[in-house]
Amino acid sequence: MPRILPYGDESVREAAAALRAGEPVAFATETVYGLGARTLDEAAIERIYALKGRPSDNPLIAHVLDVPQARTVSGRWDRRSLRAAAALWPGPLTMILPRAAAVPRAACGGLDTIAVRSPVHPLARCLLYAVNDAISAPSANRSGEVSPTSAEHVAHDYPEVPGLIVLDGGPCRVGIESTVVDLCESKPVVRRLGSVSIEQLVNVLGPVEVDIAHAQGASPGSARRHYSPRTRSLLLDRAALEESISRERSAGYRVAAVVLSRLGVDADHVTALPAEGDACAAALYDALRRADAASCDVIVIERPARTDGIWAAIQDRLERATA
Repeated sequence: MPRILPYGDESVREAAAALRAGEPVAFATETVYGLGARTLDEAAIERIYALKGRPSDNPLIAHVLDVPQARTVSGRWDRRSLRAAAALWPGPLTMILPRAAAVPRAACGGLDTIAVRSPVHPLARCLLYAVNDAISAPSANRSGEVSPTSAEHVAHDYPEVPGLIVLDGGPCRVGIESTVVDLCESKPVVRRLGSVSIEQLVNVLGPVEVDIAHAQGASPGSARRHYSPRTRSLLLDRAALEESISRERSAGYRVAAVVLSRLGVDADHVTALPAEGDACAAALYDALRRADAASCDVIVIERPARTDGIWAAIQDRLERATA
């Protein structure tokens, strides 16, 4: 089984030593837990892809402490990238920039660009400081499955990897992956929605385009089906959800429901998400994992009515989870 280490100086030192030795390390960020290797260590990067079962053309995010560390793995920095970093780093914003020549293509899905982010979580920052190098880390789950937002989620996903260090930073505050903005185009292009809203980006960068449909292969986390429970899952409006529960149970199937209100829901397993957007995002993946573990035949998920702010990112994750 993996080794869950409590957040502290000794644990961070041990994890940093493991990374320098080419071993993978899982660690908390404010978005989700990542499974990391040093960005410049090509063999370790390839092991991350193998552990996750991640397609080799799906780029990773390089986590950095600050802009000077980001410059060691990325090329051109213009006024837009510097403005974005000044306003939104550290935080849940990933920028796609030109890849520095020293970075192996394996860390970038074979691309000439690199995705870079500076996390705000103190554990991630302590680890980056201790390693003194960029750490490339996708979410620490099996490829395509539900992302982890606790150390226990990671340990559950890798029971056959003895000695895998998991740095426990508690539940992730944001709970969904970072916003990704491509700054290699003439106009900034949002490739993945997250908790940094379009409105925030416009305030910092001016007009931006949103192109999620063509992000696959150009951005981390852009697969059409992603963040998915193993159990058959349906995303439904509330009325259709209640009808689906009745129909599935009448057919003899066990039903798990993930909803925004328990009222009127008669399923075999029910998880109610918070009604407030940020709290809903933070609880989302844990709710999907609990529904997946409930030994049911189908999961029905209530589609939120709102699509503004963080709700747009929540809708994106749910649509991918049920594609």
